[in-house]
Amino acid sequence: MTTTPETRHDQSFILQKIQPALLGLMDGSVSTLAPIFATAGLTGKPLDAFYVGLAASVGAGISMGLAEALSDDGVVSGRGKPLSRGVITGLTTILGGMLHTLPFLLHDLKTALMLAYVVVVFELIVIAFIKYRYMRSPLAQTILQVVIGGGVVFGVGVWLGKLGAGG
Repeated sequence: MTTTPETRHDQSFILQKIQPALLGLMDGSVSTLAPIFATAGLTGKPLDAFYVGLAASVGAGISMGLAEALSDDGVVSGRGKPLSRGVITGLTTILGGMLHTLPFLLHDLKTALMLAYVVVVFELIVIAFIKYRYMRSPLAQTILQVVIGGGVVFGVGVWLGKLGAGG
């Protein structure tokens, strides 16, 4: 298979933009699930869950952005400029965590939880589609991997919230 300028551009775009964005979305979406839902279960207060989600999202975004920017200089790997990758990863990590955090601004916990559940499912499907579209992973396999991974973390968060609340 020959490499054309278009193919090289596509590969660079995927390595330098899509992959860091996908990494951030996946980490932000999954890593914040347990703290948010555990807090909601423990306190019964949506605003507490919102602030935990905000802190987890921003903290994870900073951490992931730095990790991506410092992981390599991009010269050998072809992954592009470290600062650009770090910013993309950091911002998408925050976005991935905040999407299912925003429903906890609602005052009613039951409504906030139901909306957050829907948002989580939407996030996981979007992540699976991006992985399918750009990484050329089989769609069914990708959905299964993302949903199972997210589901495990989500379940741990709910379980710990109930455990801590005495339920």
